[in-house]
Amino acid sequence: MDFSHLPRHVAIIMDGNGRWAKRRGLPRTAGHAAGAETFRTIATYCKDIGLEYLTVYAFSTENWKRPAGEVSAIMGLLKRYLLEAIAKMEKDRVKMKFLGDLAPLSPELRALCRRTEEISTHYEGCQVNICLNYGGRDEIVRAVRALAAECAAGKREAASICEEDLSAHLDSAGIPDPDLVIRPSGELRLSNFLPWQSAYAEFYFTDVLWPDFTREELDKALADYQSRSRRFGGV
Repeated sequence: MDFSHLPRHVAIIMDGNGRWAKRRGLPRTAGHAAGAETFRTIATYCKDIGLEYLTVYAFSTENWKRPAGEVSAIMGLLKRYLLEAIAKMEKDRVKMKFLGDLAPLSPELRALCRRTEEISTHYEGCQVNICLNYGGRDEIVRAVRALAAECAAGKREAASICEEDLSAHLDSAGIPDPDLVIRPSGELRLSNFLPWQSAYAEFYFTDVLWPDFTREELDKALADYQSRSRRFGGV
């Protein structure tokens, strides 16, 4: 793997926590706790090797369908992580941003998300985007509604709307599209993760469950990416 030719932006679907726990006879919440530690390890490694952007799928709009106890445990892990991140941000200096509709979250969690983003605005280097209550279709619908409102207010003509306009109204506005999307756990689908932004991304799938995903596994994915030829529709 050539560390001098890394992709700018890597996106990861953090999948397999529940199956990891089940194989060990543990509750699903134990899998989420292990997955949170893997996220911490991988995010730090991405910063250390000089990756510009890392985007992770933490909680989808569909995950609310899970048992209430599991959802509560995930939110508790998120709260703990954010409190720890805020305490260490001046040392770690990792820029953080949240993508998704945060409105359904508790006021405390929303405040922690805003605080984390505010503290890190002046940091340089790796930016970690956490997709929280995120769904790709929901993101596009919200962007279209915003554009429709601008048209209704006479601020723009519908016929003039282009791809760049829609991109500018997405949660990821200002962030380059992912070059590489990684999905652990053996599943071969996007699951509503960055569908617009991933139109020309490279995909890497592995059977390794997320809690077992190591720095070495990320190196494998990056090396595989570097072996590919990206033509974006050209020759």
